[in-house]
Amino acid sequence: MSLFQIDFGNEDKPHKVVGIDLGTTNSLVAFMDLTAPKVIPGADGNPIVPSVVSIPEHGEPIVGSAALERLITHPDRTIYSVKRLMGRGVADVQDELKLFPFHIAQGSESVIQLELGGKRFTPPGISAQVLRQLKRNAEAYLGEPVDHAVITVPAYFNDAQRQATKDAGRIAGLQVMRLVNEPTAAALAYGLDKRQNGIVAVYDLGGGTFDISILKLHDGIFEVLATNGDTHLGGDDFDNLLLRVALEDIASEWGADLSGDQIAVQTLRRAVIDAKHQLSTLATTTIAFHYQGRGYRREITREVLEKLITPIVNKTLGPCRNCMADAGVTAEQIDEVVLVGGSTRIPLVRQAVRALFKAEPHTELNPDEVVALGAAVQAGILSGHVHDKLLLDVTPLSLGIETMGGVVSKLIHRNSTIPATAAETFTTAVDGQRNVLIHVVQGEREMVRDCRSLARFDLKDIDPVPAGMAKIEVRFLIDANGILNVTAKDVRTGKEQTVEVKPSYGLSDEQVEAMILESFAKAEEDFNERQVREARVEADRILNAVDKAKGDDAYIDLTDEERALVDNSIAELLLAYHGENHHLILDKMEGLNKATMKLAELMMNTAVRGALKGTKIDA
Repeated sequence: MSLFQIDFGNEDKPHKVVGIDLGTTNSLVAFMDLTAPKVIPGADGNPIVPSVVSIPEHGEPIVGSAALERLITHPDRTIYSVKRLMGRGVADVQDELKLFPFHIAQGSESVIQLELGGKRFTPPGISAQVLRQLKRNAEAYLGEPVDHAVITVPAYFNDAQRQATKDAGRIAGLQVMRLVNEPTAAALAYGLDKRQNGIVAVYDLGGGTFDISILKLHDGIFEVLATNGDTHLGGDDFDNLLLRVALEDIASEWGADLSGDQIAVQTLRRAVIDAKHQLSTLATTTIAFHYQGRGYRREITREVLEKLITPIVNKTLGPCRNCMADAGVTAEQIDEVVLVGGSTRIPLVRQAVRALFKAEPHTELNPDEVVALGAAVQAGILSGHVHDKLLLDVTPLSLGIETMGGVVSKLIHRNSTIPATAAETFTTAVDGQRNVLIHVVQGEREMVRDCRSLARFDLKDIDPVPAGMAKIEVRFLIDANGILNVTAKDVRTGKEQTVEVKPSYGLSDEQVEAMILESFAKAEEDFNERQVREARVEADRILNAVDKAKGDDAYIDLTDEERALVDNSIAELLLAYHGENHHLILDKMEGLNKATMKLAELMMNTAVRGALKGTKIDA
């Protein structure tokens, strides 16, 4: 089987591939129907499955709405928002854990283990329970086994978080065919991939998180230009604000504080959420709450709601502006705006987005479902049910270029969805350098000698500036056919050179697998060597700088003791340089930096005096 194809076995009938939105607050599953993507309802008719898991004393884990109920009655056995912990270590989530009633099991170090009802679970294990429920819903609705899926992830998820998501799918009995970025899925759901070029903003206001992504569409390829957001800002903040107002109102009316009564609080929360939902379409509604024989009713208008939530809505606009700045685009350059998340139904939110981006946002699709629908579109492509859209495949091995010290700098990582593009800026190592050799390599190892050489070419006639001043942008672009185009460009002059290669040419699946397995086996050894090589490159830079400085007049102004200290520090660094201990090399570099501090000060003073020579104080 080619790694650029999907093997569904020898059956004539292709397997059904579903699309899954594995969310922080809620999750959904969808599939490609005859003409369009469609969400799959659960047994209760609701397609939304709360991302909540509860562990009873006996029997199977409880997932979804029933588990949400147990947050009140069995909080020590129930977990929510586990997506925040996926692929992260204990040290990474200390701030997160302060906000949750979760217990970290003793002995958890690099891998988080959660203790629920005396049992231990990992975040992927908990997420797998949600995925299993979605799998059951899909099988009951479709009337056939479902074991292949496309799952969406936030655009900012790193490799560890993406791998944890794949692990959750595997535990749930699903073969994860693709991971698709959530903003890309939303754009696919609206068919924005049919545009040849454009800039798309995806504003995603979920229950507990806010994300903004700027995508660039070029010849059908979505590139994430920038992401931003707030991991603790969402629709829950609107609910909590209304809840607080209602609790204060009840305390005044009843003379009783219900804030410590969890059953009362959760019942009232449902009442204020219902009211919030109604105010998206009505100008006025009523919060109705009945508890222990007493009743509370309060009329609330959309105007009052908007005054309450305006500060929260405005908090989402800062990350949007920062995201546009990071992406290097203005609001006027954005062609399409997509709204994701149930909270974007609120008219005030839509109004704020419209005003910021100066464009009418897409609201035709259900914002709760749009990411799952986009995942279903991708699933339909993979299963062969959709033929008029671009097949987003993956590259089986990482692609990068050689940098100083014979080290590989990876631009496109293994299992990246293709078509794909990536760019990175490099610089020169020698003063006055006119040519730069670009060596394109493929593989998972850290050193160039252990990877496969794909191409070499020269970028000629670059500006002959001091070392480190030149800016050479290297851009990789893999098209839908797996063809890699590499472009190197001198940012100052605009001169560029391009080469085209086919990375998969001449490699069998067995060779690819062998390369991956070898990278696992040699990972620690390779990483240590990379650290040594990188430390030596930095040492070369410092030694060259000190060698130049010794020819400066300021060096003569040093005392004999100071010059001796510099020479001894150089000798110690050179001795460490030829060893294999990168910590020692770094330590000796620091020693040389300290030894040359006085020399640097003298050179700076000399330069300042030269610059100010002949300048009058009133000039």
